[in-house]
Amino acid sequence: MASSDLRVGILGYGIGGRVFHAPLVHTTPGLTVAAIVTGDPERAAHARAAYPEATVLPDVDALFARIDDLDLVVVTTPNASHVPLALRAIEAVTPVVVDKPFAPTVADALQVVQAAATTGVALTVFHNRRYDSDFLTVRAVLDSGRLGTVFRFESRFDRWVPAPKNGWRESGDPAAAGGLLYDLGAHIIDQALHLFGPVREVYAEVDRRRSGAQVDDDTFLALHHTNGVRSHLWASALAATRNPRFRVLGDAGTFTKYGLDVQESQAISGLRPGDSGWGTEPESDTGSLGNGEHVERVPTETGCHQRFYSQMRDVLLGRGDVPVDPRTAVDTLRVIEAAHLAATQHRVVALRP
Repeated sequence: MASSDLRVGILGYGIGGRVFHAPLVHTTPGLTVAAIVTGDPERAAHARAAYPEATVLPDVDALFARIDDLDLVVVTTPNASHVPLALRAIEAVTPVVVDKPFAPTVADALQVVQAAATTGVALTVFHNRRYDSDFLTVRAVLDSGRLGTVFRFESRFDRWVPAPKNGWRESGDPAAAGGLLYDLGAHIIDQALHLFGPVREVYAEVDRRRSGAQVDDDTFLALHHTNGVRSHLWASALAATRNPRFRVLGDAGTFTKYGLDVQESQAISGLRPGDSGWGTEPESDTGSLGNGEHVERVPTETGCHQRFYSQMRDVLLGRGDVPVDPRTAVDTLRVIEAAHLAATQHRVVALRP
């Protein structure tokens, strides 16, 4: 750690803090993990071993007692606490990264955005899946123009979790913002909006399929973008076979991609940005682009979640923009709220421009 490194405090050391935020901060030149908050003794021991330069604190009050020593706060706690902790950081005039989903409701998210704007504090949301290898490949194919005019975008983010697990993600309390639509759904909605822009209509099927489930675990969304593209998005905890991750249809060709970005699994295994093979998918998952009988393989881009924090470092140094405009995260929440309404009322919900 250099004395000039920017000091980052991480609130939470569950999957988000341990697998994503702490490793990415630690490997970003110019940033250091200065503090980690966790009340769990086992997680605290892991944090001390992995980041000996960091002070491990038992609760959020202990971190905010030393907030003046930090240059950035990362909120990666259960969803229900995102808003109050983000507001507390903003009140302390400290830049803040909020994990997705940004907030349980649009109204809550707008409160945070307004507070940051009023205070002049840098605020961003951790939509790291914009830096996935498969998604970057889709962007490259679209930018090439080889699909012609795109009319349909299909995206699946599936898992095989046949029985509900304990924890807040499976809680039926609306304040917890649990369920698949807020979890994996937030990623695939953000990606669709990032590629094709605003949505004017939302249709959704938001179901509970597993015995004992308190929250949605199988979802489908049909989005009609204002530019005419239709996005069909799936997320399921009950997908036991391998399905296409992306399929993009244009009037000049179709792109199909199997396989999921490997950065999460690599981080769980101990690999870090800069290590050999980081963000590189196996060749067997290479996508295909074709029109009729002509089909060719499209090399997969290299995933780079670390780019999120290098951009955030530059923001702290007065250069560039935040990696994710928080207003786009509000747009994702608008679609999530519309999807819940559409599923409950069995109708298409129109979104105001």
